[in-house]
Amino acid sequence: MPDYAGAVTRLPVVVLISGTGSNLAALLTAARAEDCPYAVTAVIADREATGLEHARAAGIPTQVVRLADHPDRAAWDTALADAVATHRPQLVVLAGFMKLVGTPLLEAFGGRIVNTHPALLPSFPGAHGVRDALDHGVKITGCSVIEVDAGVDTGRILAQAAVEVCEEDTEATLHERIKAVEQPLLVDVVRRLTAAS
Repeated sequence: MPDYAGAVTRLPVVVLISGTGSNLAALLTAARAEDCPYAVTAVIADREATGLEHARAAGIPTQVVRLADHPDRAAWDTALADAVATHRPQLVVLAGFMKLVGTPLLEAFGGRIVNTHPALLPSFPGAHGVRDALDHGVKITGCSVIEVDAGVDTGRILAQAAVEVCEEDTEATLHERIKAVEQPLLVDVVRRLTAAS
């Protein structure tokens, strides 16, 4: 019989996505390490996102909770919170999730929801952080990992990393360089939060 005395107890994490799931892929790759303190136990999207394939390939349960399938935003907020709660996560990670989360999720998991943002908050909050940084002509931007609250990118900053803006940068090229820094930063924060729980 194997000895599990030294085995890591992995804390359950639910990841919410809307797009390609590059941050999700980074979290899943890191979770393969023997000493990883978390396990992604479900991935939920607000649309049939291509990123769900990362979870499906890893055998992780997925669910799509579409706003259009509910009579109003309040009903969707409740359905999303219920979908997350089913998996009893210790941490909820918004990884490219492009909707604001509502009161039901915040009340159920307050202080246990993290999000990434492609700018050095509090500068350039909102949906166009990369474009706004370019428009303002900054020489340094970056990414932030925050604790989610009821505001738009106003939560407590958990970690940040800087990225230099190059003269030839477009929104697309800058965003790709930010993602390359954002992914390991998010993994580090999730590891830290779950190891400390």
